[in-house]
Parts: sequence; structure tokens; C-alpha cells
Amino acid sequence: MNTSTENFFENKVLGHPAGLFVLFFTEMWERFSYYGMRAILVIFLTGALIGDNPGWGWDTPAALSLLGTYALFVYLTPLLGGWLADNKIGYRMAVVIGALLMTLGHASMAVETPTSLYIGITLLIVGNGFFKPNMTSIISKMYEGHDDKKDGAYNIFYMGVNAGAFIGIMLCGWVGEKIGWSYGFGLAGIFMLLGMLQFYFAQPLFGDIGSKPEPKRAEAVKDSSEESSKVTEVLNPFTTIDYVLMGVFIVSALIFIFNDPLSKIGDIQALNFTVAGIGESLFFALLAAITFILLLIVRIPRYTRIERDRMIAFAIFCLFTVFFWAAFEQAAGSLPLYTRDFTNRLLEGGAAMTFKIVDLLVTVVPLGIITYVLWSLFRKTFNRIGLSNIILGFSFVIVWAIVGYKLYTEFQTENSEVPVTWFAILNSLYIIMFAPLFTKWWDSRYNPPASVKYFLGLFLLGIGFAFLAFGARNVPSGAESASLSMAWLVFAYLFHTLGELCLSPMGLSYLSKLIPARMIAFMFGVYYLAIAIGNKLAHYVGGDIEQITKDYSLSTFFLIFTIVPIALGLVSLVLHPLLKRLMHGIR
Repeated sequence: MNTSTENFFENKVLGHPAGLFVLFFTEMWERFSYYGMRAILVIFLTGALIGDNPGWGWDTPAALSLLGTYALFVYLTPLLGGWLADNKIGYRMAVVIGALLMTLGHASMAVETPTSLYIGITLLIVGNGFFKPNMTSIISKMYEGHDDKKDGAYNIFYMGVNAGAFIGIMLCGWVGEKIGWSYGFGLAGIFMLLGMLQFYFAQPLFGDIGSKPEPKRAEAVKDSSEESSKVTEVLNPFTTIDYVLMGVFIVSALIFIFNDPLSKIGDIQALNFTVAGIGESLFFALLAAITFILLLIVRIPRYTRIERDRMIAFAIFCLFTVFFWAAFEQAAGSLPLYTRDFTNRLLEGGAAMTFKIVDLLVTVVPLGIITYVLWSLFRKTFNRIGLSNIILGFSFVIVWAIVGYKLYTEFQTENSEVPVTWFAILNSLYIIMFAPLFTKWWDSRYNPPASVKYFLGLFLLGIGFAFLAFGARNVPSGAESASLSMAWLVFAYLFHTLGELCLSPMGLSYLSKLIPARMIAFMFGVYYLAIAIGNKLAHYVGGDIEQITKDYSLSTFFLIFTIVPIALGLVSLVLHPLLKRLMHGIR
């Protein structure tokens, strides 16, 4: 047992070190700000130019192109931020820098000018790169020598992730839609700032964990990295063709990433051509995809047989991951537009009162549980980190005040219009409800193999979209609005979440099992690249919702996201014997 971490376990909160709950609340406020901002971004950008709370009137492809590029970088910048924290500045300083940059980003977005929007999104991307990878790194260091406690610690931490998403979407969404977009963006920034301050003033709890690495230690890490690199190069040196393929991939990917939003938002046609009827953005996207696949095809066979086979299996899982997130992330792009334009959200009489009561319970009960956790932290740590506790307590005073005002306002009206963003909280709510059941399933003797988990994830995701396709079956081609039942969204989010619980946690788990230690960093980058591509692809395709609805129908749009995931899920099942053989005993 690591005696250097024993002092963390002397002062426990709910059976775990108090420092874990500082991280819990820090991550909760970061997720509050991220999901709160994301929930209102697309409906703000595409909102009508006139009205009580006007938007910017962007067309859908432009808005989703910006969101897609932002989401892509959110999953790529942590690779650099993690390296900087490991070798230069330490985990804790990286978290503080990241939180501060994201605070400034949200504040910039609240100004509501095009320039401030782009500056804000840039700051959010860079800040996320510093913040995202280093919270879990601190937990890992804190629990060294206490491996039996790690699973519980990460479960608690990820409950904080979902709690932040839940509260952020609910409050930023409601404030943005009902009061003003600037207030919604600003609220995300306020809680990001408060989260950063409560973390900064809780430093005494962490001792040396996550502090700036000593030069000697940093050099050791560097030496270890160089030694690992040498081992890799002896086994599989980079050849000229590898470098050529990497160069083509990087250049074509960057051209696509920047040309897509520039051409759709600013009508900047820097590259204006077609090849066999394919536009320049799609051409470079396909070129990047083809060259990256070729790179894997060229390199992977040069490893030893077992390493080669396991890397092929993981590459196949990454391919499924791309398409899963390409469909799942419609929740941030096309689904809010569907909710706003095609769903009947106006409730009257008894239905309105029923929703208000459900909304009250859904809001107050989770928030009450989190407040209890806060009180438990106060009792154990106030003497050591009083200022941090005061800031955290002040955060909750603000939250409860907004919640009280929200509920009071809603109960004052006879009827009720459900906010567009309200449905997005269902994902977090369902995760909180069903995650413990899936955890027990995976820990039991009925734990299915990888191919079955990927099948279930993709199949359930497709079923969720099937509800939306069926619900929209009578919406005519070219329709710009309809009054479809909210039930289709409730069922869709339920099955999407069940699919997420089957597939999403599997990626990093199989990464750690299938990939040799010396190649973890490279394949970690491949996995995050798969998620990044999935996010960009989601909004690239989702931006065509209006065109597909016009040319075919709204139901056809959702059928695309029904058929493709289910078909890929069946492919995963068919590949089970092959994948089992490639994994060489890994379950």
C-alpha cells in the first residue's frame, strides 16, 4: 500500500477521501458550464432574428458546422493538455488554467457578437484541453495503493459529471430560453469561475498530488518516453510511406476542419471545386479518412502476431465508435431543432400541472441529494479549507435561488410550454437511474463479450431513432413545423442512453486490455480521434436535416440514423468469431 497517500484516507466523506469530493464538485461545475452552453448554442444561433428573445438567424448547416468543429477539438486538445500537465506544469495547475480559460470563454460568448463568439469558443477549446484529462489523473494518483477503492471513486466522480450536465442543461437552458441567451451563456461562466475558485482554495487537501513535477521527475518521464519510443521504433520503425500518409492525413483533415465552417458561416470559398460531384469539404474529409485507414493497414501488420491481432480488433471497435457518436451526438445538433420546430411542447390544464410537478421532483430531488453530499464535505473539511467551502456553498445558494425562481415562475402560469432544452436532461437522468444496473450486469457472470456490447449499443441507439422516424411518418416533405408528441423524444432519449451505457465505457476499457503499454498513448490518440471524427460527422450530416426533410421527409432523416447503427450492430455480431480470435483471450 502506498503510504504517501494514506493521509487522504484519514479524513473520509461517505467512505472516500474528502479530496475526491472537491474533484466531484469541480468537475460538476465544469460539466454544468459545458453542457449548459451546448444546450442553447444551436437554438440561439438558428433562432429568429425578431421576437422577445431573438437569435441570430443562422441557417442550420452553418450552426451545426460550428458546433461540429468545436466538438471535434474538444476531444483532440486533451492529448496536448495531458502531456503538458504530465511533464511541465502539473495536474492541479493545468486544471486551474483550463477552468480560467473556459470562464473567459463563456464570458466572451455572453457578449453576443460574432467576434466574441469565435474568441469564446476558441478559449473553451483550449481550456478544455488543459482541464479534461487532468481531473481523472489526480484521482488516479490519489488512489495509488488503494486499487480496491478505485471503481467506487470513479463511479462517484462520474455521478458528478452527470449531475453537472443535468443541472447545467436545466438552468442554463431555462435561463437562456426564458430570460435571455446572454444570461444563459453568462451563467455557465459564473459557475465555471466558482468551480475553479473552490478547487484552487482546496489545495491543502491534496498535498503533493498533482503539483508541478520536479525537474528530475519530469526528466525521468521524458527518458521513459524516449526509451518506449526506441523500443517501438525497433519493432516497427516509421517508414517514408508512413510519414507521407500521416502528412496527407493531417493536411487534408485540417483543410476540411477549417474549410467546412468557413464556407458555411462566412461564405469564404478558399477551395471551391468539385471532384466527381463531391464538394471540396467532403473531398478532403474522405481523403483524410482513406489515408488514415491506409496508415493503419500499412503499420499494424508489421507488429508481432498477437499485438497485430489485438490492435486490429481495437481498430474495428474504433470504427464502430465513430458511427455510434455520429448518430448519438444528434442530441446536440439536429434534435434540439426537431424539438423546437416539430414537437408540441404546449401543455394545458391537467397536463400542464402534471408536468410542473414532474419538473419539480426531477429538479429538487437530485439537487437535494447533491446538497447532502455538500453538507457532508463541509462537516469534514471546513476547518482546513473554509474559503473553498464558503465559495462552494455560495454556488449552491445561487443554484437554489434560480431553481426557486424557475419553479415559482412556472407555477404562476396556467399553461406550460416545455423548454426545448428540457428534454436534453433526460440523458443524464437516465444515466443516473440505469448506470448502477449496467455496472452489476458487467460485474456478473452474464457479462457479454465485446462484440455483443457493441451490437447492443448500436442497436438500442438505432431503436431510439426509430421512435422519432415513426413519430414523424405523417409529416409531409418540405414541412417546416409540426406538432408531434413529446413521447417520441422521451423514448428516443431513453434508448439512446441505454445504448450509451452499453458502448461508451467499453472503449477505454478495451484500450487498456488490448494494447501493450508502450503503444497506449498512440492508440489512446486513435480512440479520441474516433470520437472527435464521430462528433464532427454528426453535425456535418445533421446540418442537412432541412434539406433532407425538403427533398424526402423528416422521417427519412431519422431512418438514416435508424438503419446505419442497427446494420453496424449486426455486423458486430457477425464479426464475433473473428473478434474473439483477434483478442486472444481478452474479454
